[in-house]
Amino acid sequence: MKFVVLLMSEGEMPAWDRQTPEQQAAAMQRHDDFGAACRDRDGVSILAGEALDGLPTVVRVRGGERSVTEGPYAEAVEQLGGFYLIESPDLQTLLELTEALPPYDLQISPVGEVDAAP
Repeated sequence: MKFVVLLMSEGEMPAWDRQTPEQQAAAMQRHDDFGAACRDRDGVSILAGEALDGLPTVVRVRGGERSVTEGPYAEAVEQLGGFYLIESPDLQTLLELTEALPPYDLQISPVGEVDAAP
């Protein structure tokens, strides 16, 4: 199964720009540890993963009119900071592996398979 793991705010960590270089290095080490744990687990692989930077561009269609704005989709305390796309045998395995990540708030969703028409 494929899952997307959304890194949804800093959780118990201070915002990145308020961390010391030592805190930033420790957080990056935890991402490295997560990658290693995924590589070491049978049936698990990281298919993609990136930190997001800057404000998103939001496209909305209302009443047939398209608007493009800069800024988060919704006003919320939690903002999307990055993601991983993971192949895992099941959710429980992935939940165990995410314990290696920094203490972010996470949103984990299964990714549906789309049948492409020939």
